[in-house]
Amino acid sequence: MKRGPTGNLKLTWPSKPTEVHAEPADLRLARIVTPLDGRPAAMRNRLIEGDNLSVMAALLPEWRGRVDLIYADPPFMTGKRFTARIGRGEDSRKPDEWLLDEGYDDRWSDPDAYLTMMYERLWLMRELLSEHGSLYLHADWHASHYHRLLLDELFGSEHMLNEIVWVYHGPSPVRRAFNRKHDTILVYAKSDEYTFNADAVRVPYDDATVKTFNSSRKAGFGKVPDLARGKVPEDWWYFPVVARLHGERTGYPTQKPEALVERIVKASSNPGDVAADFFCGSGTLPVVAERVGRRWLACDASPRAIHTTTKRLLDEPGCAPFEVWRMSEEHDADEHLQVASHLDGRTLQITLDLYEADAPADVRERVHDLRDLVDYWEIDPDHRDGVFRSRWQAFHSRARPELETCATFKVDERWSKQVAVRVVDILGRASFLNMDLP
Repeated sequence: MKRGPTGNLKLTWPSKPTEVHAEPADLRLARIVTPLDGRPAAMRNRLIEGDNLSVMAALLPEWRGRVDLIYADPPFMTGKRFTARIGRGEDSRKPDEWLLDEGYDDRWSDPDAYLTMMYERLWLMRELLSEHGSLYLHADWHASHYHRLLLDELFGSEHMLNEIVWVYHGPSPVRRAFNRKHDTILVYAKSDEYTFNADAVRVPYDDATVKTFNSSRKAGFGKVPDLARGKVPEDWWYFPVVARLHGERTGYPTQKPEALVERIVKASSNPGDVAADFFCGSGTLPVVAERVGRRWLACDASPRAIHTTTKRLLDEPGCAPFEVWRMSEEHDADEHLQVASHLDGRTLQITLDLYEADAPADVRERVHDLRDLVDYWEIDPDHRDGVFRSRWQAFHSRARPELETCATFKVDERWSKQVAVRVVDILGRASFLNMDLP
């Protein structure tokens, strides 16, 4: 370690870049998703599939200094390859019977590669933050000590606001040390003018505290808190892990609880502000931001992450339309897809009749029906100019256990005569079909 010019310690390693030069991605608008019960919005939020280094570089011309909050939940340098659960109706107590697919890879050739990855991305996040913005960087014991030194260098140690400890319960394989049951969230501000809404995150005082102050005027050495107003939480937080939250679980690995992220969003942004997550994974940040009235940007390199986030947003009541951007055209798996259309006057009916696909043996053994193999499908009834405008969606979720296979539209005479259908199966493969109407 070395001391930087401001006196902060600087972490050095052989491959550390002296400057960050990221090639901007050539982002293209792939889809505009309009939820069936969505609300109008002045700005469409953006969900971006691609490597976040080049994605953030591409966003700089438009978004430099305009993002009010960034929550980052990057890989933790665990050395593991994580899988995603894709089966339905499985027994959570029997992991040997779960149907699994690729989640994300957290294996690194050496610590240098990980540190370089993080340093470059944290540098870009700082550039995107507004002057009253904050960064919340989530990690655990594997890498949080490295992160703190990187953030001290990039933001200045004087701009560190908190080291939040998220504590939780659960089984552990550790037998020769204390069970590791906490994560660390480092909070750094861009400047001294950062946003912090104390009243938005107050919690009730503990019952014992209330009882103590109500029973004695001498409690608290003469300082009596406003018991009715509640208190600002300490820097240790208890929230159950998602494995214990059946209503939130998506099957995506290392998903974070909504209550934890909601506290962050409410504390460090205002309604209408822009919150971002460039390691969005299962999509907790955009879902929470949508719910509490923030605009959002979200990015992940994994197609499954984008797919999972899309479904969660569509399950959120009143979700506003959002855009899906990509670095390249989406691969067409070209599985056998059969869709029927019927036009009766101005009423158009579209039915998903057949979907057949090659699948691994464990999937073929458990999936025998179209409704189980298809995870999501959507329709653009007025397809034009290469952008898929999704105006109808059906998918599996806890709230929607049965997949709808028939959609009905009132045809607008201004529409084109082409309908596009996009289907995503449980393995994350997307297939497309274009149809010409009579």
